[in-house]
Amino acid sequence: MAILKVIEILANSKTSWEDATQNAVAHASKTVKNIASVYVKEQSAIVENGKVVEFRVNVKITFKVDN
Repeated sequence: MAILKVIEILANSKTSWEDATQNAVAHASKTVKNIASVYVKEQSAIVENGKVVEFRVNVKITFKVDN
């Protein structure tokens, strides 16, 4: 039986929500091993002068815990 753990991470990007998600996974993978999946829980954006200037995601990252 595998033991899985879920952490929640906030990430951002100037480019897209997809890039923000990639940033979250890349950052988490620096310290978390065995990442199995990422679930995008929420998306939001910062708007300035009528233009989207920053994309934000709240993601849940699931990884296998070594036993």
